[in-house]
Amino acid sequence: MIVNAKSMLLRGTYAAAIVTASALLTTPLTVEAQAVPTQTDGTASATAAAQTNSDAATTIAEEVTGSDIIVTGSARRQRRFDVSYAVNSLGQDDVKRLAPLNFADLLGKLPGIQVEATGGEVQNVTRIRGIPTDDGYAVFQQDGLPLFHDINGNFFRGDSLNRYDLMTERVEVVRGGPAPIFASQAAAIVNNITVTGSDTPRGKVQMTVGTTDLYRLDAMQSGPLGERTYYAIGGFLRRDGGQRDNGFPNDRGGQIRANIKHDLDNGSVRLSVNYLNDHNTFYLPIPVADPRNPSVSLDPFIDFFHGTLNSPAFRGVTLKYRDAAGVTQSETRDLADGRHMEYGNIGLQYDAEFSGWQLAVRAGYTKGRLNFDALYSTSNPVDATTFANGFRAAANTAFGTTATPVARLGYALSGSNGATAYDPYGASGLVVQAQYRGVGSSFYSGQGDVSVTRKFETGIGTHDLRIGGYASAYGLTNKAVYQDYLMEVRGQPRTLDLVAYDANNNVLGYVTDKGVLRYGTTLNQGDVDSTVYSLYANDTWEVVSGLRVDGGIRHEWYHIDGYGLTTATNGVNLGDPTTLADNAVRTFDGGRQSRKDNPTATNWTLGVNYDVSDHFGGYVRASHLEVPPQSSSYYNINPVLVKTQADQYEAGLKASFGRNYLYLTGFYTKFDPFNASFVAFNPATGRNDQAVPFIGQAEVKGVEVDGTLAPVRWFFVSGSFTYQDPQYKNLQNSSGADPSAVNGNQIIREPKVFGNVRPTFSFDAGGDQVEIYGRYEYIGRRYVDLLNRTGLPSYNTFGLGGTLTHNGFQFQVVGDNIFNNKGLTEGNPRTDQLDGQTSRDAIYGRPIFGRSVRFIVSKAW
Repeated sequence: MIVNAKSMLLRGTYAAAIVTASALLTTPLTVEAQAVPTQTDGTASATAAAQTNSDAATTIAEEVTGSDIIVTGSARRQRRFDVSYAVNSLGQDDVKRLAPLNFADLLGKLPGIQVEATGGEVQNVTRIRGIPTDDGYAVFQQDGLPLFHDINGNFFRGDSLNRYDLMTERVEVVRGGPAPIFASQAAAIVNNITVTGSDTPRGKVQMTVGTTDLYRLDAMQSGPLGERTYYAIGGFLRRDGGQRDNGFPNDRGGQIRANIKHDLDNGSVRLSVNYLNDHNTFYLPIPVADPRNPSVSLDPFIDFFHGTLNSPAFRGVTLKYRDAAGVTQSETRDLADGRHMEYGNIGLQYDAEFSGWQLAVRAGYTKGRLNFDALYSTSNPVDATTFANGFRAAANTAFGTTATPVARLGYALSGSNGATAYDPYGASGLVVQAQYRGVGSSFYSGQGDVSVTRKFETGIGTHDLRIGGYASAYGLTNKAVYQDYLMEVRGQPRTLDLVAYDANNNVLGYVTDKGVLRYGTTLNQGDVDSTVYSLYANDTWEVVSGLRVDGGIRHEWYHIDGYGLTTATNGVNLGDPTTLADNAVRTFDGGRQSRKDNPTATNWTLGVNYDVSDHFGGYVRASHLEVPPQSSSYYNINPVLVKTQADQYEAGLKASFGRNYLYLTGFYTKFDPFNASFVAFNPATGRNDQAVPFIGQAEVKGVEVDGTLAPVRWFFVSGSFTYQDPQYKNLQNSSGADPSAVNGNQIIREPKVFGNVRPTFSFDAGGDQVEIYGRYEYIGRRYVDLLNRTGLPSYNTFGLGGTLTHNGFQFQVVGDNIFNNKGLTEGNPRTDQLDGQTSRDAIYGRPIFGRSVRFIVSKAW
């Protein structure tokens, strides 16, 4: 829980932001009409003053035109066309047209990136070029540094910390290439480059409302503070009822970011701060078809597009466990708190030139906390009678006697003491269990990067050499309690009690306890502290005009020190004779499992780029990536610790003519070793902390296409397409499972084909600028399980939007999935990852969102 002082700070911060936005609205404003992009790659122009990673001594006020300027994955600023790796730059106009629902949805519009953006605003799944992890080894950065060193924290990733708003000048996304050199653990980099002030004051205020009961205010202002000193400040406030009907608001909170920059005689220094305090609901899979007959839809009971197992019934649950002293502990949790992320970050950037040497210093410190409340799917729904019969013997043993045996088990609404009967066969005939997870974590991360860059003229071309060092000290705590509930099958379900009755319908006892099927099924607590030191170097050798060779190497030394509290092999009975729900509750046993580790990682890359002209070019590149186990693994009990290694190869062709461009990239990645282990739910005990180990290899071959065609000034069409073949290879299992049936199978939840097409019409209407744009997206068939027995069918969606710029105001309307096309993601990974869901197509999964509309009004100056 957040202390009162912090809540007051948050309210004060929000109030200040609203006052600032109100002041901006009363200022005389002007704005230029938006024109069709004239950039080589169809993306919005950006001011060079906003290039926070620019050359130290350069201060340029004019707009960059005719090309995208890239700073991520490179020793210095370059045109996108000139680099020898796959990269996209998304400015604010690009994001406006793409109109993503969340950060993952934005990344999913790019080639080679497949996402499952159905979990809500944050903590979605991102897979880059078939990389078989939920994070795709994508490192999120803000102005060239991560906000937290590890890719994964404790139930949070980069999209939980990095939120897009008007303070984001642009997002640069590097796929493969030199990513392992310029960031730790990175097969890809997502760099959020923030607004920096200049001599010209500018700003924007934006209001968004939507059919999901969405209300959001964004604001940004930047300009001069004094001679050679500039500022920028902005953020957002948001309340959203959500894509799915929980019975309570989904998302509420906001963010504020600010920076001050001072230009020096030989460079600049910049101080930045940001603060986030936000609640986000996490959507989990729902049952969509009857397991007794998968052709029967459950849509009449739980709506495909808006239904969820989240419910007001979980606003005030009591989680129970036994501590090491033998004392029963209780925690009261509220599902409406969702994923409550609060953190602050302070950053420093210093750039300077000393006799041709470019010095760049980046430093940052993040401290925060996460409280996470979510209702996780576990087993498939079960016929109500079949489920009850499974507890008949245990109930009779606990509550029956020779004189008064248990005559029947029946259902009642929880908390009614068996008086309010519930007949499942008056509805779906099914009951379902789910797992409430209550997690608390605090975290910190201090990181710094120092590099020098120098261009040398030699007898054979020029060398642009960058040498640097990176270090980070970071840590996490973990406290997690899970327990299982029994529910009816419907949206916003009520919890149920399974009641034992005698022949006279007298209550003898309860299998459940106020809806709780099993208390304290999973119990974890621990801590980890880590440090990493890295040295890296990268050289770009321009042999002759158009021919460049670049190579880099990075070596890292880690020290990880963590522990987890151990629990008794068997649960304990808390002693309530009226229920079975507390018969096997997890308990700490007073021990701890400590581990220290000193893994190392060596990454390298080598690429060759040849541009035939300013319009045609090509490149080839090889990279090697090593990813030690995430530090959060070290507070788990008996974790599977494997350093993943990946060899990446890519070859690209590129063509650029004015507003038309085409990038074609073939890629091949081999993971050896690859950790395909997963944590499985035990339906008999409710435990969800025991790993099923699968170690082996994985291979991904594919091709990605990214392009824009602009045949006339008033029309252009952009799109991306990816074909890939992700396969498991040579998996081994140490627990008796046979991996032979897995080898060669399609990697779970990864399609072979996906892509999108985005046409845009732009024209003048009586002096007003109008844009109308559409979006078609396609995702191919995937599988939920290693054995490829249960599939997630292919699906497609259509989106439509338009903007009108009139008298300095811009009005936008965006429609998502306008035809309510159906699609499933994820499956039910707690139980189906090994052998599926006993059906050809998934009957349990996380559906894509249905039709929704957003209305956006903005004013820029």
